Amino acid sequence: MSNKRSNSFRRAILQGSRQIKGCSLRDEVGLGLSQQLVRHVAYETLPREVDRKWYFDSYTYCPPPWLILAVTIAEVAVFMYYGFQLDRLVLQVSSPSFLKSPLPYHPQLRAQAWRYLSYIFMHTGIEHLSLNMAMQLLVGVPLEMVHGALRIGLVYACGVLAGSLAVSVTDMSAPVVGSSGGVYALVSAHLANVVMNWSGMKCQFKLFRMAMALVCMSVEFGRAVWLRFYPPAFPPCPNPSFVAHLGGVAVGLTLGVVVLQNYEQKLQEQSLFWIFFCVYAVFVLCAVFWNVFAYNLLDVRLPPPP
Repeated sequence: MSNKRSNSFRRAILQGSRQIKGCSLRDEVGLGLSQQLVRHVAYETLPREVDRKWYFDSYTYCPPPWLILAVTIAEVAVFMYYGFQLDRLVLQVSSPSFLKSPLPYHPQLRAQAWRYLSYIFMHTGIEHLSLNMAMQLLVGVPLEMVHGALRIGLVYACGVLAGSLAVSVTDMSAPVVGSSGGVYALVSAHLANVVMNWSGMKCQFKLFRMAMALVCMSVEFGRAVWLRFYPPAFPPCPNPSFVAHLGGVAVGLTLGVVVLQNYEQKLQEQSLFWIFFCVYAVFVLCAVFWNVFAYNLLDVRLPPPP
């Protein structure tokens, strides 16, 4: 969202709101469906009533929340394409041709830099895609409506890159597929923001919904851990790693929280944002050097290229 308020303007609104009694956004009546959706999103994501009112009055659906929808549509399209090509929708990873796609990250092909991002468009099966897609849409679209495509895209992309780099450093022989790095970055940032602003968040059934979100994340993570250590269909290549989930969570709890907490302020004016961004940049730089030198120095035994 552009044209954010200055601190002085926000203080003026706060002072004025203290003089208005019983004037809550929930008291608005006669709203259309689109306005009710905007109000719902405001209570889902913003902890202060003044921010919710400002967002409700200024949001115009222009531009619409296109980024998360576009990424999701692309993921579904790629999955369906390979579903027909491999002739399977469940556990596509068990197909001998699955890793021959130019999209997944594979340790033997780590010099192909695009794979550190493009792996999000491949999923191990429909169960993997469904869980990621549900969390991505239910959390990502409202966040994009409030914070804009640039901020949410930054958190998502950083989570995706951190996921693949974390795998290349800690699980060096495993491939990576799935959008869990980006999804877990968004979801963990949102949940942390809710916890940190618990009294201000007025979304309904927030404790139950947080519990359900954690259950979904745990189920998806547990599925990934099980698959990683399940005997691979085509040894010696192991099944995809689960470490990308943890990389996404790390980004969400650091960089993501700063992005979501500063709704009305420019990120470049926040010292905490630059601290976390610099830490992230150092991690990326160290991981790049690790990929260039460590594999040969440690004489890591890698699976054959697909």
